[in-house]
Amino acid sequence: MVAIPFFLMIFSILELGVVFVLDSVLETATMESGRLIRTGQAKEQNFDKEKFRTQVCDKMVVFKSDCANRMTVDVRVIPKFSSPNVPDPITNNAMDPSKTTYDGGQAGSLILVRVWYTHPLVTPLLSQAVSRVGPGKVLMTATTAFRNEPWQ
Repeated sequence: MVAIPFFLMIFSILELGVVFVLDSVLETATMESGRLIRTGQAKEQNFDKEKFRTQVCDKMVVFKSDCANRMTVDVRVIPKFSSPNVPDPITNNAMDPSKTTYDGGQAGSLILVRVWYTHPLVTPLLSQAVSRVGPGKVLMTATTAFRNEPWQ
């Protein structure tokens, strides 16, 4: 009688650990890939939304198997850090990729990089407790903002 709730709780704790590790990996991959934009390397290599997403996914280590299907990226020039005025691509609990773009800007531009990763959940306790997009999914977000370096 006690075994089923016990194992359900243990699996929920383990899955929550995987979500925390995935969130940390996503944040690191976003920051490292954003550096390519900041230093002008992305401009030299003619990055677009797909190339940038591939770059982030390549840095996702063990989570990169289905990364391209689960990830949405948005890179844009913003007027100022204090009020970027950017659209939210989440509409009716679903991701709307048409509200995202890729614009790495020029040298000295203020850039906002946002990455969303949808991860499926297995345990019902955890899927009820976390913010999600659709049933049984958790949506993780990583964001970085910076001023492009003066490349030439």
